[in-house]
Amino acid sequence: MTAKMNDTVRQHAYSGPQGPQLPEPSHAERVRTLIAQHAIGTLATISRKREGFPFGSLMPYAVDAGGRPIFLISSMAMHTQNLKADARASLFVAQGTADEDPLGAARATLVGEVRPVAEHDVARVGEIYLAAHENSRHWVDFADFGFYRLEVEDLYYVGGFGVMGWVEAREYAEARPDPLASMAAEIMAHMNRDHEDAMILLAWKYAGLEAAEAAMTAVDRLGFHLRLRTKEGMKGIRINFPGEVRTAEATRKVMVEMVRVAGNWE
Repeated sequence: MTAKMNDTVRQHAYSGPQGPQLPEPSHAERVRTLIAQHAIGTLATISRKREGFPFGSLMPYAVDAGGRPIFLISSMAMHTQNLKADARASLFVAQGTADEDPLGAARATLVGEVRPVAEHDVARVGEIYLAAHENSRHWVDFADFGFYRLEVEDLYYVGGFGVMGWVEAREYAEARPDPLASMAAEIMAHMNRDHEDAMILLAWKYAGLEAAEAAMTAVDRLGFHLRLRTKEGMKGIRINFPGEVRTAEATRKVMVEMVRVAGNWE
């Protein structure tokens, strides 16, 4: 799949003699990746008791082939009662982080209407949901529980400081999660634990920034983001890979080569 440039123009660090940077994944792809990586969000419904006020609930979810969140909820729950009165809702999902600055984490808000799943589709949707939430088998057959689905009408994505924008529902439905999504946390943990010196070198080579500390905050098939502590304060940069990578091993090989080239660069 060819990545699209986002509507918002962003500066990319030039990566040296190998030529122009590859584009970043679109916001739509980033949201699909974020939603696929997680299984719990905050569902905001419109309160019946306090008319017009939002009512937030912790909400497990699964995702169908079109990226639509699926919920298994009880008719006795406050959010379900709210939805029966007004189907408009939003689901907020955030990247899990132990970072000292959670505002640097990716997050997305999906806006639409939450409707009961049609009877003819319950079996298929149930399989998707139970594959993500095995424990739900204990109550899925209770009479008061049923499957609901968020029909996404609009989305808003924040990828960290200065990276944000609205995403069209059609683009989101057509996008696919990044191939490194399931490996990203492990890749970042390894780099941050064992190779901070290498990331400081890459920041100098590929972005011309001298850093005292560096941490990888995101990685995808086209490149990665670093958070740097510099003399001018905290800075965030993106560095692209020379080519697309789709596996952890390919990522390792590319990073090793980039560090080797950076080490020979003057």
